[in-house]
Amino acid sequence: MSTRGDYASRALLSLALRDSSSGPTSVRDIAERTGLPQPYLEQILLALKGAGLVRSKRGVGGGYVLARPPEAITLAQIVSAVDGPIVAGEFGEPHADGACDHEGQCVLLAFWAEVGEKMRQHLSSYTLADMVLKVQGNGPAEPIAADKAIALSRAMARSSAR
Repeated sequence: MSTRGDYASRALLSLALRDSSSGPTSVRDIAERTGLPQPYLEQILLALKGAGLVRSKRGVGGGYVLARPPEAITLAQIVSAVDGPIVAGEFGEPHADGACDHEGQCVLLAFWAEVGEKMRQHLSSYTLADMVLKVQGNGPAEPIAADKAIALSRAMARSSAR
């Protein structure tokens, strides 16, 4: 995952943790709560707005709000909004009809395509609402995989650092 994908996820999680009835959240407030650099965050929020994940309001009391409920925003959508398609590299498509130019190339191309698909599926299985529950300590009762535990601990550390 890129820095942009991480920052976008952190910014939207911050918005999801905030009571939406209190109105839009300023970029400065999001930057302070998440520890993200404000100029970079502004660029990321514009990309998220273009993808329809946030809405903005200008002027006094302006800022950003989620464009959809947290249950309707997946981590895959967030990452794709700022990074483009989720792939495991830019290696191209496997050749058709056994027309592989180099030894083993087509097998590896198919493997990388499968890895990219697994990443998309995994990120699509989590919503902002899931992350909010985990940050609040209301996550699932069943054990979570090690990579999920690492992501959860990072999110909780960022939240408690505010």
